[in-house]
Amino acid sequence: MKKRQFLQYMRTAAMAAPFFTLPMEPGQPKVDMPYPLDKDSDEFWERIRADFRLKPDYINLESGYYNIMPTPILEKYVEHMKEVNYQGSYYMRTVQGENKMKAAARVAQLVNCSEKELVITRNTTESLDLIIGGYPWEKGDEAIYAVQDYGAMQVHFEQMEKRYGIVCKKVSLPNHPKSDEEIVSLYESQITPKTKLLMVCHMVNVTGHILPIRKICDMAHSHGVEVMVDGAHCVGHIKVDLVELDCDYYGSSLHKWLCVPLGAGMLYVAEKHIPKIWPLLAEHENDLTKIRRLNHTGTIPVHTDLTINDSADYLKMIGLERKEERMRYLQRYWSDQLREVENVVINTPIEPHRSCGIANVGLQNMKPREMAKTLLDEFKVWTVAIDFENVHGCRITPNVFTTTDELDQFVTAIKTMAKRA
Repeated sequence: MKKRQFLQYMRTAAMAAPFFTLPMEPGQPKVDMPYPLDKDSDEFWERIRADFRLKPDYINLESGYYNIMPTPILEKYVEHMKEVNYQGSYYMRTVQGENKMKAAARVAQLVNCSEKELVITRNTTESLDLIIGGYPWEKGDEAIYAVQDYGAMQVHFEQMEKRYGIVCKKVSLPNHPKSDEEIVSLYESQITPKTKLLMVCHMVNVTGHILPIRKICDMAHSHGVEVMVDGAHCVGHIKVDLVELDCDYYGSSLHKWLCVPLGAGMLYVAEKHIPKIWPLLAEHENDLTKIRRLNHTGTIPVHTDLTINDSADYLKMIGLERKEERMRYLQRYWSDQLREVENVVINTPIEPHRSCGIANVGLQNMKPREMAKTLLDEFKVWTVAIDFENVHGCRITPNVFTTTDELDQFVTAIKTMAKRA
């Protein structure tokens, strides 16, 4: 084979299979380890697990805070870091902005919106607080959200209450709704002619409860109310189609289920709303219709932006629909075994379409904090305690690297703890 043909072959192979090399421990050679062609087989998920470097000290069932990166993405991240450091200010002054726009366009493609309506942020909190703080509030305007919503956004709404004199109205989401209409009616019951903005979770972070976003948006819009969606746990976890959802604003953390390095998020603003939102930090862009004017960040770790494409490639290799099915399977694998156990309370709806990989389990004979501590100290299971409003238990968030054997150990631990006085 001629040299030119060989190089072309290598380039084609690299593009076709960017993650086929499995990195070993430091000092060991890399080993080619192709993914099984049957992506629904146990062997495929075993191969995916091999991409993750996992601590042997505990079973990690707390992927909801931060999804650790698989090694192929981590290696790409290190390469980007080295390249940016190598080029220094030349990179920052030439292609930094262009590359960030390309990353945003890739995410826009993933969530089905125009690249003119999406920017890369650092996390969901930054994305949604930018809307809350930048909304053109007037005294007496009303905002509605749930007590189960993420605390950072609730606190920011409260700050707007003190700063602008808006009125914050709260609802409490049932853990086991009878229907979509019950959820929609709950929010609608608080709407008045003064209501301007409704915040709603796409997937409630403490329970994994997936809400009927399109129905909520249709209802709110019929009253002239805008809807801001907290999708922190959704992008890279379940299908997110912003055209289908028809919300006005959407924020997500890409370092969660898309497995981007820490410090990456996204903000979607429907094009018609861009001109009225004040930026968090002033930008040189003076065209009110351009979303980039809401996205001044100063100097940040730009190699993180570059890794967004690698994470999207890895997700594409797995397949979003396949990943969603796997995550739902893992959650139902453990939760279905515990729903009828004495002293065990599952705080997540039983209907398959109302949850995916995240769920919450509590014990009637043990406080959440003690429960989480016992799981770690005695059973070597790492999770997080949730104890507020109507949610009392531990949030359980397995990942694509989680095995059913690990979940069996977790189920045994919960059953054992449930029997204690």
